[in-house]
Amino acid sequence: MRSILILLLIVFVLSSTCARNMTLNQHWKIWKNQFNKSYPNVEERLRRVIWENNLKTVEEYNRQADVGIYTYWLGMNQFEDLTNEEFVKLLNGFHNWRDKGVVVPVKDQGQCGSPWAFAAVGSIESAYAIKTEKLVSLSEQQLIDCSTLLGNRGCYGGSMTVAFQYIQEVGGIEASDTYPYKAIENTCTFNTSKVVVRLCGSVNISFGSEAALQQAVALLKPVAASVDASQNSFQFYKSGVYNEPDCSQTKLDYSMLIIGYGNESGKDYWLLKNSWDVGCGAQGYIKMTRNRNNQCGIATLASYPILC
Repeated sequence: MRSILILLLIVFVLSSTCARNMTLNQHWKIWKNQFNKSYPNVEERLRRVIWENNLKTVEEYNRQADVGIYTYWLGMNQFEDLTNEEFVKLLNGFHNWRDKGVVVPVKDQGQCGSPWAFAAVGSIESAYAIKTEKLVSLSEQQLIDCSTLLGNRGCYGGSMTVAFQYIQEVGGIEASDTYPYKAIENTCTFNTSKVVVRLCGSVNISFGSEAALQQAVALLKPVAASVDASQNSFQFYKSGVYNEPDCSQTKLDYSMLIIGYGNESGKDYWLLKNSWDVGCGAQGYIKMTRNRNNQCGIATLASYPILC
């Protein structure tokens, strides 16, 4: 009889544990859908652990509030997958990867329509510098010459996500020293023995979400983004926070690297690295308005690489 009771107790405990895990799994999926969250496989496990710990903290706090220990209650929100340290870092009002020495100096694409290559390469350069503390200039020319088979069009346009896919498939990207920039499309001469950085994938920022974009820029690395740069105001930008109400959120024709964000005289902005040399804009950079309903499509097609 005692053996049967012990067996029943074990079954009950296991059933309760499984039921709780199922409930947590469902809750996790609902929360991700509610706040449009998605992660690479490795990061998902980390974010899930942080999320569960924060959930336990909120539940325990509210139990104590229910009996009068506290006078206010807590609730879950879009920051549930962040540690407190990350949350403070995210909302401190200013972040600039250039100040951390992980952004290669501004380059010049010349008369070649290759901003997509510069944005993609810039994000890889910074990711590599963050990981290894080595700042290396990588080859845009390799992408221009060699990623056409996947759909990019050299000096006539391309996609950062396709560029990331190409680099992942061929085994990596060379340095600009071994595969220098020519500003025209040439025959591919990629040499696998000269690879500096390898990619295992890339992540697309949640469509149109400036909040998700800010989280990626603050906590992870500079992000490659496409924008609508068709207005005359963009062509002649010099300084200040660029605010163009006529910008499109979907008709995107130019790419840059988001290296930070901040606030200037009460105006939120994104700090972007251009590829028109230091004589263009604010020494090769532009501050584009932030938190204005995804103006110019800043968060429409934003992505970053995952290094191996």
